[in-house]
Amino acid sequence: MNTEIISLIIFGCVVGAVLIGKAFHRLLPEDHLSADTKETVKLAMGLLATMSALLLGLLVASAKSSYDNARNQVIEMAAKVAFLDRVLIGYGPEAGDVRNLLREAIEDTAHRMQPLKANTESKLTPNTQAGNAIYVAIQRLTPNDEMQRSLKAQATTLAVELGQLRTLLVAESISSISKPLLIVVSFWLVIIFLSFTLIAPRNATATFALIVSAVAVATAIFLILELDRPFNGLLRIPSERILNVLSQLQNQGNK
Repeated sequence: MNTEIISLIIFGCVVGAVLIGKAFHRLLPEDHLSADTKETVKLAMGLLATMSALLLGLLVASAKSSYDNARNQVIEMAAKVAFLDRVLIGYGPEAGDVRNLLREAIEDTAHRMQPLKANTESKLTPNTQAGNAIYVAIQRLTPNDEMQRSLKAQATTLAVELGQLRTLLVAESISSISKPLLIVVSFWLVIIFLSFTLIAPRNATATFALIVSAVAVATAIFLILELDRPFNGLLRIPSERILNVLSQLQNQGNK
């Protein structure tokens, strides 16, 4: 979904409604522009504006919730990876191969979240091969005492939880915005601006106010769409936490 194009289309539709309203304003008979008529239009459009605000609020809440969930999952993943590495260090040199696999998997995840090429979308399809390799490598560890058995159990649990988090991140990267709801809100906004233009004074100040409002509406839609794709666009969740963990793993591996 290209958020810029969609926002510009909505802006163009709203501005088009303003221009059409100005053209029809000249054609309306005087009795259609009476004070009573204008008051009736204001009441009707006030109701429609209230419903539009409610729907926009629902869209914002849905997009923000999805964005926050994805950000929290990235933080949780980084923390669990760091903890898993510490558990493997505690296990001993026998877990060296598992730690190497973990570093490779995290490096791959970081590159998927933030590709090296600019303007490239993230690809969060889980690397099941790397995840399975880590899990299998942990299962192949042979504990020599009770401490290693406990650490192996912890490592197994963390590996499973990391796999679940990777799957959740893929789910969060899918749009949660209802397309029909967005279309309905956009249609209502066009009607509102068209109706207000029909009864607005024919001067530059009124037209400017309507255009500014159209810009505000398009910007709001743009932000909603950006929040709805947490791993792409201007509001992309940064991969610094994953990169910091990767740096720690590499430093630990060089010791």
